[in-house]
Amino acid sequence: MHKEKTIAVVAADLQEQQELCRVLERNHYRTTRSETTSGLVSHIRESLCDALILDLDSVPVDNRFIRKLSRENPELCIIGISSRTFHPELEEAMRAHISACLSKPVDEDELLFWLKSISAGEPRSRASP
Repeated sequence: MHKEKTIAVVAADLQEQQELCRVLERNHYRTTRSETTSGLVSHIRESLCDALILDLDSVPVDNRFIRKLSRENPELCIIGISSRTFHPELEEAMRAHISACLSKPVDEDELLFWLKSISAGEPRSRASP
């Protein structure tokens, strides 16, 4: 039996968050939503999330937070989204913990490609917007 994947979407922009969730749900992913990272580590564990889509523009995160999130949830795939092409403050996270960083507005086909790659068990690659 096929297990429906659960994707956590964290974005302070509610319209952007809702659009991402619509795309995911239309493609048979379950979603959970949040505007902040407060309680995110335990929420991901409790919801058995397979991936996290994190808006790097609207949600304040740093290397330490992403490192902790990744260590406490080693199977979690983190996908960043951003309108910026460079995040010097997240250099370690981009290199070691974030599987992909997609440009805004997020292209539906690109997002689905990354999620399918993750679910197929392919090695995690690093990409930059």
